[in-house]
Amino acid sequence: MAAPGIPQCPIKGRLFFGPPKTRASRRTVGLPPFVVRELRAHLTAQESPNSQVFTAPIGGPLRVPSFRARFWVPATKAAGLEGLRIHDLRHTAVALWIAAGATPKEVAVRAGHTSVSFTLDRYGHLYPESDTTLRDRLEALHSTVRPADGVVIQLRNSFGGRSTQQALPAGS
Repeated sequence: MAAPGIPQCPIKGRLFFGPPKTRASRRTVGLPPFVVRELRAHLTAQESPNSQVFTAPIGGPLRVPSFRARFWVPATKAAGLEGLRIHDLRHTAVALWIAAGATPKEVAVRAGHTSVSFTLDRYGHLYPESDTTLRDRLEALHSTVRPADGVVIQLRNSFGGRSTQQALPAGS
C-alpha cells in the first residue's frame, strides 16, 4: 500500500510510489463539503484511514490499464460515450469549474497549469459570456456609485476629439 498522498507510477509492469514529477503537481486542492463527506464515509469503511481511495476489485493498487479494459471501456460503451478517455474527465472538471464561476487564475492553480495564459489558450472558449458578464457588472457598479453632491461635465481630450465624462466635486 502506498503512503497517503504518494502517487504510483507503473514502469515496465512494476509499480513505483513516489512524489509527483513536477512542482505544479504538488499542490493542495480544496474539496467541496459534499465530496469530503463521501470520501470520509468511503474511507471509514476501509481497513485503514490511509487506505487508497480507488482499489482493484480484490484490493490493492488500481492499475490503469486493467481499470480501463475491465470497467471504463464497457461503462462508456453502455452509456453511449464510446471513445471517452479517462483524461477527458479532467477537461470536464475544468469546464465545471468555469461554469461555477472560477476565474482563469483559480482554474490554473487548481488544474496545476504553469501559467494562466496556458489556461486561457486551452479553455478560453469556455468564457464566451465573460465580456457580457463584465459589462453587466460594470453597469451595476456604475448605477450604485454616483458622485456625492457632484456634477458630471463633458471634457474634450486630445485623442481624436472624443469626449469623456468626469465627475467633479460640487463647487469645483
